[in-house]
Amino acid sequence: MRFRVSIGAAVLAAVMTTTIGAAAADDAKYPDLKGQWRRTGTGGLLAGGAGGLRWDESKPPKPTPSLGQEPPLTPEYQAIYEANLADMEKGGQGIDPTYSCVSPGMPRVMIAYAALEFVVTPETTYILFERDHDHYRRVYTDGRDFPANMASEPRFLGYSIGKWLDADGDGRYDTLTIETRGLKGPRVYDATGIPLHADNETIIQERIYLDKANANLLHDDITTIDHALTRPWVVNKVYRRVATDKPIWWDHSVCGEGNAHVGIGKEVYYLNGDGLLMPAMKDQPPPDLRYFKKYNR
Repeated sequence: MRFRVSIGAAVLAAVMTTTIGAAAADDAKYPDLKGQWRRTGTGGLLAGGAGGLRWDESKPPKPTPSLGQEPPLTPEYQAIYEANLADMEKGGQGIDPTYSCVSPGMPRVMIAYAALEFVVTPETTYILFERDHDHYRRVYTDGRDFPANMASEPRFLGYSIGKWLDADGDGRYDTLTIETRGLKGPRVYDATGIPLHADNETIIQERIYLDKANANLLHDDITTIDHALTRPWVVNKVYRRVATDKPIWWDHSVCGEGNAHVGIGKEVYYLNGDGLLMPAMKDQPPPDLRYFKKYNR
């Protein structure tokens, strides 16, 4: 994985410059989400075969580490998933588009590959990502509705509208509910390649709240509604606040730097250290050279 913090830092600086007065006045209304948040545990990291961090790490890795998540896919998309796993086992990329450094998109970014930061203002809650190609989420909490032209301008992270709730009635907000639509593809849930439907009509609903027993644990109950699923898929993500008032935000390289994967047509090849094109898996056909002049040696 390749990360960077400069985009998030720039966004945070702009947000704090323009909203610090309003935010300070309303601080008492909102839960304390300040600091650096990281995923708990390993995120379901796979030891081998296809995949990296799993979407639903609560499931035991059986019958295989990938299929153990038991995503409620339709038969059509289960077949797509299994073909993707078979391709990965041979050394291919499957259907995971992030080899080319596009954003993982929603809901995958909430795996929290690297640190998260939450900036809460009355009109907008910002979720900043340390990774370079995730950028940040802007959750509007100003009472607006979804725009009418979302389909013409889809985004990997979608368009998110939120609402703060006082769930326990103590006069303070404690829960942020979010609905995200207007998503762009291709997207998968995680590095194992669990697919979302190609129509990109996904709806993602979230409930974000601090743990009642431990204020340094943050829950995100994520419900994905998608036509590739037989039912809504609910997964709970938990993030832990780093125990310091001076968290370190690493300045990492951009995603494209050092990326040795080369996509040509429907095939993905690999560049070796000498800059020469190599097959990524056994018996992979060479790229089509029809437009290159042939030389006799």
